[in-house]
Amino acid sequence: MESSSFKFNPNAIDFVPNNFTGYSKKNSTEVDELSEETQKLIINQQISKWDDEPVEVGLGEASRQNERKSPSPINKSNGNELVKKIDGGDYRKNVPPDPDPRIHLNIVFIGHIDAGKSTTCGNILYQSGYVDERTIEKYEKEAIEKGRDSWFLAFIMDTNEEERAKGKTVEVGRATIETPNRRFTILDAPGHRSFVPNMIGGAAQADCGVLIISARKGEFETGFERGGQTREHALLARTLGVSQLIVAVNKMDDPSCNWSEERYTSICTKLKPYLKKCGYNENKDIHFVPISGLTGQNLIEHVSNKNYKNYNANASWYGLDKPSLMKLLDTIPPPERSADAPLRIPLIDGYKDNGIMCLGKVELGTVRSGQQCIIMPDRVKAKVANVYFEDEEFAYAKPGENIRLRLLGIEEDQVNKGCVICDITNLCPVSSKFMAQLAIIDLHPHRPIIAAGYSCILHVHTIFEEVEFLTLLESIDRKTKKRKDNPAFVKQDLMVTAILKLKNSVCLETFERCGPMARITLRDEGKTVAIGKITKIITD
Repeated sequence: MESSSFKFNPNAIDFVPNNFTGYSKKNSTEVDELSEETQKLIINQQISKWDDEPVEVGLGEASRQNERKSPSPINKSNGNELVKKIDGGDYRKNVPPDPDPRIHLNIVFIGHIDAGKSTTCGNILYQSGYVDERTIEKYEKEAIEKGRDSWFLAFIMDTNEEERAKGKTVEVGRATIETPNRRFTILDAPGHRSFVPNMIGGAAQADCGVLIISARKGEFETGFERGGQTREHALLARTLGVSQLIVAVNKMDDPSCNWSEERYTSICTKLKPYLKKCGYNENKDIHFVPISGLTGQNLIEHVSNKNYKNYNANASWYGLDKPSLMKLLDTIPPPERSADAPLRIPLIDGYKDNGIMCLGKVELGTVRSGQQCIIMPDRVKAKVANVYFEDEEFAYAKPGENIRLRLLGIEEDQVNKGCVICDITNLCPVSSKFMAQLAIIDLHPHRPIIAAGYSCILHVHTIFEEVEFLTLLESIDRKTKKRKDNPAFVKQDLMVTAILKLKNSVCLETFERCGPMARITLRDEGKTVAIGKITKIITD
């Protein structure tokens, strides 16, 4: 095993971004080829700024709490004590330490159903040595009893009975691992088209995506052809701010390919043009690696290492100078983040626990214990008593961290999914009306146009809301490049600037000020119909 060390809590509370339940389980269809204008919009969506400073982070985090557990503050004695002189004596008071200085990345595993996402995630954790043999034996026995012999590793991530019985990830599993250089939060997203809203919740939090592709004969073709989720997942990930994508070509050990370089190269060649159209830079943003999630080859240990127990001579074409999956994750460029910007933490849950415990992800700014803050949209004042990463307490948290905050001075019903914690001097806007730039991706045959009055579901940061098109201001035809003011309607593959209205007022930001709170996805009857960004917020 390589020198990287890992840390995993197999008893961590299950993690479900956004509590999405799939408002529509009708089948979605394929994502058509993207126009140049759509590509430009997606690329432009990756450039967030606050006063011209770049920001590139994911959206907020959400969690399902079947059993509420209070984080246990860990008292540090390595110099993290404040010594005060009182009447000539020492008064020692424990204070939280500074956070771990290592880079933290949120990694979402995406891809078509049965590509091997959960198995790959589970085996990374198992190979790290922090899922013991007894637990694995238990999962092997359970998998055999359910007639799912090869799925025992997936049970590490798929924790509920429905997922294990059907062999289908429904919610987004979560685990944390560490290397000497970095800390990772792993998000295992569902691949079935019925649970795309859940996948959106996972991708919205991510800094990097791992697109799992099955190399098994017929499976790659099914996932990548029209109707497969490979295309939609790749597009949504880029739209939601995932700036780096690792394409892990899985099941290379399958007899249908047996570590064939020809099969691997063929898959990579077919994927590159589409990923480029999604807005990824082929030379900077896309990384390919062949793996076997089941055997563990090329996850941590290199498949071409002759001292490795699963060494395969057929994989000698993938030389030792090329990285394993974890080596890639350990060296991939982190996103730029703005720790000095006004604080923005979209919340996904809140519950009583010696105050009110809130869960969310720091998108902008820095939050510190003892800090006064305002919770929008209701302008509720609160004090941050404690800042937790997992179960450890720290003095503060910067952008990119998934955290728990203990707040004082508020009630449980004043904290809901979609609320945003802000600085007391810089509040986020609240409105139901906004202007947006949108790329129309894929409309239903029975609803082939968008006009004033068209309604669908909008996904933005940690929430989704019903939205209606009020006015179409301008459209751009992708073929003729012709602009049209105040069009009566727009069709697929057009760009449009429009004014939209939500059913309820929510916390929003413009893309220029806070990209993670301005990236929007529009879905209708189980299909992604448009993607875009908020450019102007209109006061109610």
